[in-house]
Amino acid sequence: MDFIFARFKEVLLSVLPITAIVLILNFTLTPMEPHMLGRFLVGTVLVATGLTVFLLGVDIGIIPIGHFLGNSIAKSNKIWIVAFSGVFLGFFISIAEPDLHVLAAQVNSVTSGLISKNSIVLVVSIGIAVMISAGLMRIVFSLSLYKILVFLYTLIFVLALFSSPEFLSVSFDASGATTGALTVPFVLALSAGISSLKKDSIASEEDSFGLVAIASTGAIISVLAMGIFTKTDKIAGVPVLRNTSQGPILHPFINALPEAAFEIFFALLPVLLIFLIFHKVASGMSGRKVRKIMTGMIFTFCGLVLFLTGVNAGFMEVGSFIGRSLAVLDTKIYLLVTGFILGLVTILAEPAVHVLTNQIEEVTSGYVRKKAVIFSLSIGVGFAVILSILRITIPEIQLWHYLLPGYAVSLAMSYFAPKLFVGIAFDSGGVASGPMTVTFILSFIRGVAEATSGSDILTDGFGVVSMVALTPLLALQILGFVFKMKSNKVGL
Repeated sequence: MDFIFARFKEVLLSVLPITAIVLILNFTLTPMEPHMLGRFLVGTVLVATGLTVFLLGVDIGIIPIGHFLGNSIAKSNKIWIVAFSGVFLGFFISIAEPDLHVLAAQVNSVTSGLISKNSIVLVVSIGIAVMISAGLMRIVFSLSLYKILVFLYTLIFVLALFSSPEFLSVSFDASGATTGALTVPFVLALSAGISSLKKDSIASEEDSFGLVAIASTGAIISVLAMGIFTKTDKIAGVPVLRNTSQGPILHPFINALPEAAFEIFFALLPVLLIFLIFHKVASGMSGRKVRKIMTGMIFTFCGLVLFLTGVNAGFMEVGSFIGRSLAVLDTKIYLLVTGFILGLVTILAEPAVHVLTNQIEEVTSGYVRKKAVIFSLSIGVGFAVILSILRITIPEIQLWHYLLPGYAVSLAMSYFAPKLFVGIAFDSGGVASGPMTVTFILSFIRGVAEATSGSDILTDGFGVVSMVALTPLLALQILGFVFKMKSNKVGL
């Protein structure tokens, strides 16, 4: 019971800051209609409740399954099983990721179906599957993470030279979106399960991180390739008509609940079936442990449904409204300050952030504190939102002006930063861009783009997720240098 209360307290402290900011804006710069504010408050309750239940489910359901599958694959001692399992598990866990469906639906609506939701989901899932397989092989053969990342991002920027700006924005956003609330806990546990069997404890610690980073490059490469091979003409984004009905406050939630339940059910079903098959074939797991895992899966399902219903029905409309309202003010100072603060606090409510930071504390035996990682992430994401706003308000700035030097610097840093922090940093880039970013922050930036004269909703309204995925790479590696200097002083 104390554990549940501690989880709820942690979640409450995460969700309250963004709620307070929206309420302050409502009574100052961006007054809202009562029905909109009411829906936001209902959404806040659902988000807090759902996040609490979800994290409980992850602890007793998703993470044990990931550890179990990782151990089972590694014990096979057969490379082809490792490679095939990576492709198989990667495809189904990615195609089931709710964040990816949210982003793909927004791209589909903005492009009037020219870039369809199904094509984005399928192409990204294939890319993720291939890269998860490659990432598992890296762990087995103890290959250097930073060298692989340098190769993959070099390939990405070569492909980007031949890609249109529209696909560039969508590809990097897809990379962040696909490593969301469902994928991250599973992938982290999978990599930890395989690396835990290594006799070298230092290698095991370092190899526990980095699989999310490698997997996320698969989304970028596959979407860029899709844009090059389809040779689609320039696509102009169009504003999305929103439901601004002043009907019953709960009406959007009632509509969103069945859709969220349907998506999450089919998201979790492949994971559950794979676990049951592996358990039947190769496990001596007790019936009690299996029942506990099944309970965890039920918690995960209920938590994600409540969370996504609250976010989709209560948060997205408010995020877009605040972005549009602040963008039309005479001064941009309010827009920039609000964007930074929203980025700062939104990361606190990301489900996968809590999963990653908990695993970091566990794997490093408390050496790397959770608070230090979250603080670094928050600062990084705050600046990511500011840079995204500047890209919209200053037409000369393009997305690649950020991404090229940003990734070049972060990859250069990976040669000198502590290797544990390299894996943590690149994993954090994917983790930071979860459902709160894909819904609230992306809606906020799209609202800014819609209200800014001369901006394109597709090329300018998207791209913020890629910025949110980039800045943690720099922030966490800087944190690694700080830890390294502290360790050197202690050694002296």
